[in-house]
Amino acid sequence: MEFLTLKEAAEFASRYISKNVTTSNISYLVNYGRIPKAGNNGTVLIDKQELIKYYEGYYGSRELDWKDKLGSDLNWALSFEHLKEAETTKHVHRLHPYKGKYIPQLVEYFLDDHTDEFKTQTFFKKGDIVLDPFCGSGTTLVQANELGIHAIGVDVSAFNALIGNVKVSKVDLANLYQEIEQISKNLKKFVANSPHLAFEKELSDFLTEYDKKYFPSPEFKIKVRKKEIDEKAYTEIHEKVMLEKFNELVGKYQIKIKQDQQHTFLGKWYLQTVRNEIDFVFEQIKNVQNPHTKKVLTVILSRTIRSCRATTHADLATLVEPVTTTYYCAKHGKICKPLFSIVSWWERYCKDTIQRFAEFLKLRTNTFQYCLNGNSETIDIFAELENKFPAFYELAQKQKIKGIFSSPPYVGLIDYHEQHAYAYDLFGFERKDEQEIGSMAKKQTKQAQQDYAKGIANVLNNCKRFLADDYDIFLVANDKNNLYPQIAEMAGMQIVNQYKRPVLNRTEKDKGAYSEIIFHLKAK
Repeated sequence: MEFLTLKEAAEFASRYISKNVTTSNISYLVNYGRIPKAGNNGTVLIDKQELIKYYEGYYGSRELDWKDKLGSDLNWALSFEHLKEAETTKHVHRLHPYKGKYIPQLVEYFLDDHTDEFKTQTFFKKGDIVLDPFCGSGTTLVQANELGIHAIGVDVSAFNALIGNVKVSKVDLANLYQEIEQISKNLKKFVANSPHLAFEKELSDFLTEYDKKYFPSPEFKIKVRKKEIDEKAYTEIHEKVMLEKFNELVGKYQIKIKQDQQHTFLGKWYLQTVRNEIDFVFEQIKNVQNPHTKKVLTVILSRTIRSCRATTHADLATLVEPVTTTYYCAKHGKICKPLFSIVSWWERYCKDTIQRFAEFLKLRTNTFQYCLNGNSETIDIFAELENKFPAFYELAQKQKIKGIFSSPPYVGLIDYHEQHAYAYDLFGFERKDEQEIGSMAKKQTKQAQQDYAKGIANVLNNCKRFLADDYDIFLVANDKNNLYPQIAEMAGMQIVNQYKRPVLNRTEKDKGAYSEIIFHLKAK
């Protein structure tokens, strides 16, 4: 064996892969178990062969491949590749699905008090106030709480504000559990005599045997990959067979599949039996007396109905057409069925929510967090805070806001209201689609890009009124159109640093090389 010091390992790796490797890069590999360390008396030594093995293996080769595609300035230390999904979606962060959110560890990196080769100074300390003017699902609020930092969020979406505030609320777990038990009991009683239970059981039993016979796993998928089976022709035959059985059972149990009115989201994307249960649970929630518990239950119901839309398993993220019969599921390689009841999902998410709040309760600090529902371009943050949270207002007015950590929307990428259309439809929240910056409806034209730049600059100019003089602003963006230098100029700010990170934990189907930049802005 040949052992190297951290410095020697960095120098060797730089020569070996013809890229600049720093001692910090090597320390990262050691600290997160990518390569073992040796040595004693406080001296860290690296086995040269282990270093070679890393760079020739999956993780090392991926790093090299992505740097070739995205640039050598890619900061792999900010990839957080060592984290499991359970860590990037810890406790209340996964109370409800949300497109376009960053992982909590990225927020923590810039808000906590550590320094390293890239983050050479701290920007926030315990007791400071951080602002997120594009609050989304509240990731910044939650992480600020963990770190003992106060946080204010602003979001134009009423539903987003609800999610963020529920995550950081002090939940009475005993009361929540009691209300869940009662609603679940009433729901089961409501569906007890419904024919769709027997219908779905017989259909499921038949499907299980049918799939086992004609779509054995993993043999079926292997044969498709080897082109021993014509997937399209084969599945069309079996879809027809199953459809006949499906229609037979619908007639036998007299099941009503589609709703009469389909002009709303709830009318179009939910089968009649599911809609009946949704409406029943919603009426139960309306009777809950504790306002905090009621809001938590609202989020649980929203999460439940999102999972119960009448669509294929492959199209949950991007709805295509409602599915109201059995169908061949390319994702699972077998015949699947739509959902006819919310009971199992409701119970699953109720249990999960209680567990997540219990986990967060062990970590939370006694600090203030609140998300205001409003337009960040024009909102008077302190006036709104005084109205909604007087104690927090007094603190904010006294010490000002130290800075911003936020991920603004991207140009023409996500429709932030439409992704939760089911919730707006059911709960009656007011939609403000026209106030979205970078709206998907405006696409990514040159005009849309300029409107976007103006909108983000307007937000920064508005927020400056409430910031401390020596503020620090961090904005996470995939600036492929190079708009942020212009945005900084329009806001009377300067970009003093930028951190380019690989985004590994994407939920989209595209797993290709992708990066984003964290822009650090300060006053000119």
